[in-house]
Amino acid sequence: MKKALICGISGQDGAWLAKLLLEKGYSVYGTSRDAQMATFHYLKYLGIYEAVQLDSMALNDFRSVLQVLVKVQPDEIYNLAGQSSVGLSFQLPVETLESISTGTLNLLEAIRFNGQPVRFYNAGSSECFGDTGQEAANETTAFRPRSPYAVAKAAAFWEVANYREAYGLYASSGILFNHESPLRPERFVIRKIVSTAVKIAKGQNIKLKLGNINIWRDWGYAPEYVEAMWLMLQQDKPDDFIVATGKSYSLKAFIELVFQALNLDWREYTVVESDLFRPSDLKYSYANPEKSAKLLGWVAKTDFQTLIDILVKIECDSLNNRLIIN
Repeated sequence: MKKALICGISGQDGAWLAKLLLEKGYSVYGTSRDAQMATFHYLKYLGIYEAVQLDSMALNDFRSVLQVLVKVQPDEIYNLAGQSSVGLSFQLPVETLESISTGTLNLLEAIRFNGQPVRFYNAGSSECFGDTGQEAANETTAFRPRSPYAVAKAAAFWEVANYREAYGLYASSGILFNHESPLRPERFVIRKIVSTAVKIAKGQNIKLKLGNINIWRDWGYAPEYVEAMWLMLQQDKPDDFIVATGKSYSLKAFIELVFQALNLDWREYTVVESDLFRPSDLKYSYANPEKSAKLLGWVAKTDFQTLIDILVKIECDSLNNRLIIN
């Protein structure tokens, strides 16, 4: 039985990945900064909380990282930890850099120090590319990060590449474009839109307050994206891959379709507020996921409209059952 260690198991991707690996027969270990205090709500929501083994690990503390690796002796490590909000990174730039770039470096160095054959996955981000215009980014497109989050992810990406080349570590980065599911806090804009729209449809007298809605993103369904993570570590050689649908849409279109699914006119309930704009933002984000299709055999199955239908339905069910996913 293979052992997998998921750093950041309490988040959206960590929970979906844990579910996938358990279904594949793995023994799954997960870490959080304070495992005794964390609620692991998403693991409980997916019904897998009792099936995973949990431990505390501070990624910015090398000793803490090394202790967990020596204790677990995993075959595969998935680094999904760190501050995960682009918007919040402008308020917490130091925390963002330390949790992502320093955390990744500590994991790589601990793997090297421990000397065991481990396959390592690093969660990269499409934010590293910056604004691509209307040209689709591929794995050779230059990075032009425009947020503290993107800068930290870019640094982590090159750390992985360096350890792969310098020390022969099996280390791969997945450059994931936006991927959503109901397992998102409401501070993430997609969940905020869906949750607010559903509350309005149920009779609440509230408005949807947003920043820049004239941005274009490639949105996919998170449970599919964790399969691509796993596939990367099953290849003969480590490499970096873009994971995306290959189709981008505007946030404005997303809002319109969500309200349309609830028989509402989005213009009556949406307010754009200048103080919600980020100091810098990307207008266009386009992806070319051909390498993943060719080498991993992975292609996104859930299209834009289906993603919206899934999110709206589950949010409605959640509100009806008073089981709010947060």
